[in-house]
Amino acid sequence: MLSDKGGEEGGTFGSDTIARHTSGGVEVLPLVHPDRQRPRFDFPKAWKHFRILVKDKDRTDELFGVLDALPWRSAGEEAAAFLGTDRGRQIYQSEAYLPDILDDHATLRQMPRGSFADEYCNFMEREGLTAAGLIEEANVTRQGNVRLDDGVEWYNERLRDTHDILHVLTGYGRDTLGEQCVLAFLFHQRPSPGHLFLGWAGTLLMKVKLRTRAPVLRAFLQARRHGRLTQRIVEQPIRELLPLPIEEVRRRLCIPEPTYYLQALATWRSEGIDPHALLAKAGT
Repeated sequence: MLSDKGGEEGGTFGSDTIARHTSGGVEVLPLVHPDRQRPRFDFPKAWKHFRILVKDKDRTDELFGVLDALPWRSAGEEAAAFLGTDRGRQIYQSEAYLPDILDDHATLRQMPRGSFADEYCNFMEREGLTAAGLIEEANVTRQGNVRLDDGVEWYNERLRDTHDILHVLTGYGRDTLGEQCVLAFLFHQRPSPGHLFLGWAGTLLMKVKLRTRAPVLRAFLQARRHGRLTQRIVEQPIRELLPLPIEEVRRRLCIPEPTYYLQALATWRSEGIDPHALLAKAGT
């Protein structure tokens, strides 16, 4: 296991390695770097980032600040367990750096209309997003942190790089409720207290402050249930899934339709409420 004080405890957890072919030969990394420590909770830091995020939901760097302060403490064990399987090692070798695949829209656009790749490109271009841009936002809160080249680092970066993929696969948009639902869904994909804290806080703000018939709380709780049903996205062969029809990918991964979320959007349209402005209104 990873130690709370640094290094290891309980034997040879960090002794195994993973390898992949590169242009310069074969790169070999430890599954878990010997200097890697179990992440710690920092509640004051989380609250500081959250207060800024409430005022401006587009401050993705502050979202990452909350998640870094309230981390998934067993991510190291999960990463090592996944990369200890044949499937995990194959994905590590074929998808060394996911953003290079996701930002190559020229290649993705050659895949069939209605495919996962097509829907992903449509979403990212419509929203003005890139996988590289998400990395830049995440790095704002991690300046000065020491990077440890190991399997855990690769796994953690992949968790980050699949965020926008989750929007596409789940059907939750980038409006305020959609983002809260993605966080609820993510808790069972990446069970950090940060995801649950952000999701509950944002949802309850909407519930308390807004006069609406929209099923806000039901949408959030449904997202949590759906997250339990779905296979862990970070551990899927994304390159193999991209050419497939989007509905087939959802069936394979057991991702149900977000019925209460869609009902909430329809209700807000009838009430003349802009779903993208909800958090700003709730925070006033």
